[in-house]
Amino acid sequence: MSNPLLHFAGLPKFNEIKPEHISPAVDALITEGRALVESLATQTEAPTWENFALKLEDHSEKLGRAWSQVGHMNAVVNSPELREAYNENLAKLTDFGSDISQDERLYAKYKAIQASAAFASLTPTQQTIINHEVRDFKLGGAELPAEQKARFKTISEELSKLGSKFEENILDNTNDFKHYVENLADLAGIPEDVIEAALESAKADSKTGYQFTLHFPSYMPVLQYADNRTLRETLYRAYATRASEFSKPEWDNTKLISDILKLKQEEAKMLGFNNYAELSLATKMADSPKQVTEFLDTLAKRAKPYAERDMQELTNYAKKLGINDMQSWDVAYVSEKLRQEKYAFSDQEVKQYFPEEKVLAGLFKVTETIFGVQVRKAEAPVWHKDASFYEISDASNKPIAYFYLDLYARNGKRGGAWMDEAITRRKKANGIELPVAFLTCNFSAPVGGKPALFTHDEVITMFHEFGHGLHHMLTQVDEYGVSGIKGVEWDAVELPSQFMENFCWEWDVLRHMTAHVDTGAQLPHELFDKMVAAKNFQAGMQTVRQIEFSLFDMRLHGDFDPNGKLTALDLIEQVRDEVAVVRPPKWNRFPNSFSHIFAGGYAAGYYSYKWAEVLSADAYSLFEELGVLSEQAGTRFKDEVLAKGGSRPAMESFVAFRGREPSMDALLRHNGMA
Repeated sequence: MSNPLLHFAGLPKFNEIKPEHISPAVDALITEGRALVESLATQTEAPTWENFALKLEDHSEKLGRAWSQVGHMNAVVNSPELREAYNENLAKLTDFGSDISQDERLYAKYKAIQASAAFASLTPTQQTIINHEVRDFKLGGAELPAEQKARFKTISEELSKLGSKFEENILDNTNDFKHYVENLADLAGIPEDVIEAALESAKADSKTGYQFTLHFPSYMPVLQYADNRTLRETLYRAYATRASEFSKPEWDNTKLISDILKLKQEEAKMLGFNNYAELSLATKMADSPKQVTEFLDTLAKRAKPYAERDMQELTNYAKKLGINDMQSWDVAYVSEKLRQEKYAFSDQEVKQYFPEEKVLAGLFKVTETIFGVQVRKAEAPVWHKDASFYEISDASNKPIAYFYLDLYARNGKRGGAWMDEAITRRKKANGIELPVAFLTCNFSAPVGGKPALFTHDEVITMFHEFGHGLHHMLTQVDEYGVSGIKGVEWDAVELPSQFMENFCWEWDVLRHMTAHVDTGAQLPHELFDKMVAAKNFQAGMQTVRQIEFSLFDMRLHGDFDPNGKLTALDLIEQVRDEVAVVRPPKWNRFPNSFSHIFAGGYAAGYYSYKWAEVLSADAYSLFEELGVLSEQAGTRFKDEVLAKGGSRPAMESFVAFRGREPSMDALLRHNGMA
């Protein structure tokens, strides 16, 4: 019990966890798990929820809780020692998970519970968990002949290793790149705070001049603001060729892509599916790859004329700036100049009104108003000085959930933004165990003695991830397997996150979360009006870009032959022929850093962002009808969507909230494409 990863009586002990704790903890939990499996598999009494399913859930929760701490630290404070321990134990866990998912004895007992007379007396939530288990055993290879099970297990283990390696290569390449600029004149156009951060970054590495990296707070402002076209191209090229043959050979993801696709296809065919896309959709809202493709095609037909209009406007404007051959590294720069001319404001101007403290206070105020809860800072051990901890309580001041917040980009931290589970709500013998979430972003850290300032896009990202967090934290489900986001169909899991984004466009919300970093003045209504007017600036281009990624993903895992002559790169070019309006250079290697689908669980599921956007826009339309901060609408959303977690199909939850099935109309209207 001296091992902090085997501490289950409260919050994680992040101040004590070290890489050397990982193997002993995982070994102990796997040994305990194998003993439990043997005991349950050989017991002679008829299996029930209490004597069988609940005991397996208890162990699954312990193992999941310990590993979530390891996985989180590997993502946010990565080090060679931590990475080595993570990968070594990931292999052990994959092996253990494969053995369980293929155990015919356990599978038979779940089916026996499902077929028993007692099944009808279980709660609907318990029935859902049993049904999910039966389905997942089948998808885990439990029905395969003995000679195929070993191969299926090998595939699972190999995919786990390859996904981890894919992510590591991107992280290593991102961390490794540094570009130095000696002359301040070469940084014309770049915001002062970004230049100051580049100066501090160079000093930290004992270098002169200004250091730029591929971390987003450094990379994106160069693409968006630098007048120096060569500098933009240099950073774009480095970013667009990460983990490819243009980087160090040991970081090249090209072969990993091919290996991953071959293994996924083999896995799907062993289970009787035509391709991996069909296997992926077996647990999602969408019925078939055909349905997803038709959905994306319909959206593309509506969006592409707007995208082409956006692109023509951008190309014409680029010529006014003296750029007659607009390239990918010019798009963000020209777009920002065009937006400033059309709407008379810049992202940088808006950013001055969004200091971190005000943004968080505004986010919490919205949450408190519509969902009837309170959010306040609390104390707990954390993994880095920049991380913080918060408590959510109900109207009677009783704690109901907690979350960690880690907002700034840094070396050793995976890029992007995400929510993950630290502890999942469940009922135990001594009462309800409260849920705890990880909320992680990669925003600019404070520089020059000023607070961290967020762009409006980063404010939207903050609301998005908090929406995921609320889905996990406001659940009222007592059983682990479908509590919070567990058991929620993957293409519905973005509903609460995208729903929360809408509040970032409401004056009554935004004005209370702004204070100019120098003067303390509230965001002027005139500037807000310009932001709203510009809200759908290039919405067509942004929509077809998401469709491009989604179609590429669905086809890659569908009819695409990973053993054929066509490569993943060939396929994305074909998709671009159909839907894209921005064509990157031939040396762009986007697939090599598309970690969502090769390492992040979105394989044949990237369409979920657009699919769930239909749900979220339509859900928010009720708030537009009843009042943006309507407690009545908020209570309904909390009770019918957030509280239910994965305990019933997402469509049932949506209909219970909205009173009907979703329509695409609200999404198109919100994006100015009605």
